[in-house]
Amino acid sequence: MDVLIVVDMQNDFVTGALGSPEAMEIVPRVAQRIEEGMKRGETVFFTRDTHETDYAGTQEGRKLPVAHCIKGSEGWEIIPELRPYAGHPIDKPTFGSRYLGVLLLAQDEDLRRQGKTGVEKVTFLGVCTDICVISNALLVKAFLPEAEIAVEADCCAGVTPESHRTALEAMKACQITVEHE
Repeated sequence: MDVLIVVDMQNDFVTGALGSPEAMEIVPRVAQRIEEGMKRGETVFFTRDTHETDYAGTQEGRKLPVAHCIKGSEGWEIIPELRPYAGHPIDKPTFGSRYLGVLLLAQDEDLRRQGKTGVEKVTFLGVCTDICVISNALLVKAFLPEAEIAVEADCCAGVTPESHRTALEAMKACQITVEHE
């Protein structure tokens, strides 16, 4: 089983409070990659950064004092271009989703109990390469150490181009395959 994880492609990270030209630039490639993955039979999951109205009082809010992805707000929503593919995103209150790791591990174990091949490859794309993409890729690597974990560099954007490149190098050092640099 191959899995495609689309990380935090939300209004606030593309055109909103924490948006960037680099994030806007990847949108067409991300949409195309999702369509290709669906045609190949990949299981597609979306994550959605989710904060409550008390964001400013959280550790993240104190270290990054820019309110974003407040549950129910327009900024929290998956961008319009990708919404048709998103189904029911996995809400996560922090950088990495423990639920995503548990979900993939459970699917892997269930497939193996049925005598099938488990999760063979998990590919990540989205934003921000240097925060949530790397956090989730490393988390899934810990849950599924024998699965190939990959990130598609041309379908990711970091806070800055430099931090994007630094995150890609860090993931390579952790045996994550970086594709399409």
